[in-house]
Amino acid sequence: QVQLAESGGGLVQAGGSLRLSCAASGLEFSSYAMAWFRQAPGKEREFVAGISRLGTSTYYADSVKGRSTISRDNAKNTVYLQMNSLKPEDTAVYLCAAGLTVQAMSVTQRANYWGQGTQVTVSS
Repeated sequence: QVQLAESGGGLVQAGGSLRLSCAASGLEFSSYAMAWFRQAPGKEREFVAGISRLGTSTYYADSVKGRSTISRDNAKNTVYLQMNSLKPEDTAVYLCAAGLTVQAMSVTQRANYWGQGTQVTVSS
């Protein structure tokens, strides 16, 4: 059974930082591209960042580019999202996803597997 377990969310003041983690199990982790999405109340789910299977390519939404870094550790079956200079508009549930390619996930908003999400709240 595939599981993607996010952690690291919380309440932070504007300008602060958080590091999200997503631990994967039940799948061949290095065979999947990984991505982070987010969904705020009343809004559609949006792509945040993605990383290729071996971590050689990364992709970011314009809204987080320059403030966030996605990385992965295939030995630990874990993907990370470091978020800096957080803004209130970053408040959302952040979901981890595994799919064949980052491009496909970012365009279709679909993935082979999804985590349950972790709440990030940024206060002004």
